[in-house]
Amino acid sequence: MVERPHITRPTREQIARRRAIALAFFVAAVGIVIWLATSAIGGGKDAAPTTTVLAPPKPLRIVFPEGFTRKDMAAQITAVDKIARRKRHVKPILSARQYLIATASSSLPATFAGDHKRRNLEGFLFPATYDFTKRTTSAELAKDQLDAFRARWKKVNLTYAKSKNLTPYDVLIIASMIEKETPEAEERQLVSAVIYNRLHAGMPLGIDATLRYGLDIPPTESIHQSQLESSSPYNTRKVVGLPPTPIANPGLASMQAAAHPAKVNYLYFVRKPDKKHHFFTASFQEFQAYANAHGF
Repeated sequence: MVERPHITRPTREQIARRRAIALAFFVAAVGIVIWLATSAIGGGKDAAPTTTVLAPPKPLRIVFPEGFTRKDMAAQITAVDKIARRKRHVKPILSARQYLIATASSSLPATFAGDHKRRNLEGFLFPATYDFTKRTTSAELAKDQLDAFRARWKKVNLTYAKSKNLTPYDVLIIASMIEKETPEAEERQLVSAVIYNRLHAGMPLGIDATLRYGLDIPPTESIHQSQLESSSPYNTRKVVGLPPTPIANPGLASMQAAAHPAKVNYLYFVRKPDKKHHFFTASFQEFQAYANAHGF
């Protein structure tokens, strides 16, 4: 026969003591879990409040090609505004109307011309790519263009032009004509030379781009005989000398070409059949023969 072990049962006091100890451990464990959780999400008593950092909005962008006029730039603003509203769902405060107002009258051209006459800023609105926001004003955009112009103009050496009695404004006018006459880098100084040589000879410049500007003739339309007979100061087929203002906003290359013409005796040039390059000559007979041969 196996003897059964003797079991001593705990007293009521021992049971109560054990339950108290277990409850204390449970409460402590729950407290630790809660503390860890609140610390992890930054909601503790001493934790710094969380902040969501949003990326700045992507700037809008507008491109002004070399040779654009003030009116072209105003039209570009309208086009970019429409794109910003349609694709970016942004409503810029830039407007063509305000841009034309902001650039309509300035004393800056007078400092170049050496007089006191206020003029519009044609020629000074440097063509480039500009970033802006929906809060950028038309006046602020124009200021950015003037700042860009001043930075580029510092690179233009006017010593030769001054020796020919040309003012800085004259050089800018010549640069605008070069910009409108040829897109080819190697021809800019040649076109400049023709202008200088004709001014020296007292000949009309005969550049139709000036007439188109003065009479607002689109490049897609032919110039009519009645327009060629116009007495407009921009009609350089009839009026000797430079037009009264720049006819576009030139880039730096055309500015430099206007200050440094090629050392050639050319007086004439005519567009080649590729409609990009030109035939240059000092002879009217050669000029006429080339024009006739190619149907000009």
